[in-house]
Amino acid sequence: MRITDLLSRDAVDLNVSAGSKNEIIQKMVDLMDKTGNISDKKEYERLVFEREKEGTTGVGEGIAIPHGKSDCVKRPGLAAAVVPNGVEFDSLDGKPVNLIFLIAAPNTKDNVHLDVLSRLSTLLMDLDFKNKLVQAKTKEEFLRLIDKAEKEKFANEVKEETESGYEILGITACPTGIAHTYMAAESLENKGKELGHLVKIETQGQSGVKNRLTKEEIRRAKAIIIAADVNVDLSRFDGKRVVRAKVADGIHKPEELIKAALDPEKTPIYHHTGNQEVEENGKDGLGSRVYKHLMSGVTHMLPFVVGGGILIAISFLLDDYSINPANFGMNTPIAAFFKTIGGFAFDFMLCILAGYIAMSIADRPGLAVGFVGGAIAKAGTTFSSLTNSDEVLVSSGFIGALLAGFIGGFVVLLLRRLFRFLPKSLEGIKPILIYPVGGILLIGLIMVFINPFVATINTGLNNFLSSMSGANKILLGAILGGMMSVDLGGPFNKAAYTFGTGMLAEGQYEIMAAVMAGGMVAPLAIAILATFFPKKLPKKDRQSALLNYVMGFSFITEGAIPFASADPLRVLVSCIIGSAVSGAMSMLFGCTLMAPHGGIFVLPVVGNAALYLVSIVVGSVVAALIMAAWKKNVWENSDKKKNVKAKA
Repeated sequence: MRITDLLSRDAVDLNVSAGSKNEIIQKMVDLMDKTGNISDKKEYERLVFEREKEGTTGVGEGIAIPHGKSDCVKRPGLAAAVVPNGVEFDSLDGKPVNLIFLIAAPNTKDNVHLDVLSRLSTLLMDLDFKNKLVQAKTKEEFLRLIDKAEKEKFANEVKEETESGYEILGITACPTGIAHTYMAAESLENKGKELGHLVKIETQGQSGVKNRLTKEEIRRAKAIIIAADVNVDLSRFDGKRVVRAKVADGIHKPEELIKAALDPEKTPIYHHTGNQEVEENGKDGLGSRVYKHLMSGVTHMLPFVVGGGILIAISFLLDDYSINPANFGMNTPIAAFFKTIGGFAFDFMLCILAGYIAMSIADRPGLAVGFVGGAIAKAGTTFSSLTNSDEVLVSSGFIGALLAGFIGGFVVLLLRRLFRFLPKSLEGIKPILIYPVGGILLIGLIMVFINPFVATINTGLNNFLSSMSGANKILLGAILGGMMSVDLGGPFNKAAYTFGTGMLAEGQYEIMAAVMAGGMVAPLAIAILATFFPKKLPKKDRQSALLNYVMGFSFITEGAIPFASADPLRVLVSCIIGSAVSGAMSMLFGCTLMAPHGGIFVLPVVGNAALYLVSIVVGSVVAALIMAAWKKNVWENSDKKKNVKAKA
């Protein structure tokens, strides 16, 4: 374990003044407490003082290395301080101390403090290195000096680690778990090879976890890159340097992420404390955290919506409308079977959404609370309905489920704070008794209270959407379709997609159709451009551009990302216009879709399928023609040389 893995920037103080040994030790313990490595500050301080009674840790040459090993230490850690004026420390050579390292070690068999003590002592034998540390002007310089000295002194160790495992590990995950996830993984691994680093990426997509990271690989790795737009379990990476970024950064900025991961000054060390995550540097913004929580819910909800929606749609294809129009979808046994099974899956949609949003916020204890909140939102239960069985319940729908998820998550966080005073002996009853009972009770009270208000909003929204016709309806389709190409899988894209998915629960199937139509345009437009206007793209990009036919018809918008990155203005503006045309036409023709994914593979269950396909093709052609008119011809160097020779 390297010193720089244990010593954070916050645990370094380069200008400490103290009048006595006891005072400097107290200040060092305060530094250690800032790291979150110790659970009981007073107990740890007592142990450090007890260790000093056994014999001074002032080793001479102005250096002291006090330490404490105890159960109150949650994980190994270091604190460092420079005392410019020196402090009396009962050192072995009788001289004042001006450089102090404090070691915190858990009470385990590993004897981490002895390993760290040995490592520090080896480095500090070089008095020139010690003097450079004392003279360091910034914390960054202090850490950089230690990192450099370690690499030089223990070069063989670093070489051995590099040769026997991956330098950098990572996880990629996007909300839908289909395209971005794997594109980011490939981009990071390829860039790692190019830069001379061994990189392994675990993908967490809809098909499950692939390329799973092993314990041994994690142990040997220098750093971790998390490129994800959903919350990822990071407990495996406790004590490792972790770079956290958007999945799009994994695609577009792989070099930047890799360099940051290997830079001890930029990369924070992640500490997992049960249900709490602590990082040394910075935190995600509020908007980013809300987005991640929402996408975590949407990701887990999708399989239920896709599976249930398609099965329900198939029931309509297999049924005979003339038997009983009012019971369409259930008139024949085979149709009834498909609709019933699909209905079971579809009914879980809101509960799953709320449950996993709450879980993203509050970890596992939030799942049950959010799930119950989603069920209450779906049922539309109110206080008055509890005493009046004749009252007609009105579901608060998608909006209610969203609120239930976020409220449920924060309810559990509140319970954690309220019951943090409980002794460690009762820690085990929190997740199995206090959180589920208290959380479910509170979310029940809250949802029963707000359901009438949210149901009114939800009903009003549905009535508004149902009443839309003509220009308004077409405009909505154009906006939602265009949003799908604004950032090709980013927040705008996901906002439109989430809205379309949510409206499925309310029976608004036209919106989802417009969203998917708009999302298919960008990659198809790129493919059409490569087919009919090949001079508009570099020769090396034409073959990959043709693959966008497959990605486009599969509703994988992200296929256009590399081309948008190379020429963002022309590509994105053209695709936004084309996507808006497709979305508007889909709404105009009254196309419907009950599945939130699948592209042309779900065409048999699309309402007005032929006109839906026309909408997609027209929008794609419009986008391709705009790009062709706007983009200049691209000449390869080889083409230039041939042209020059021909003229000569």
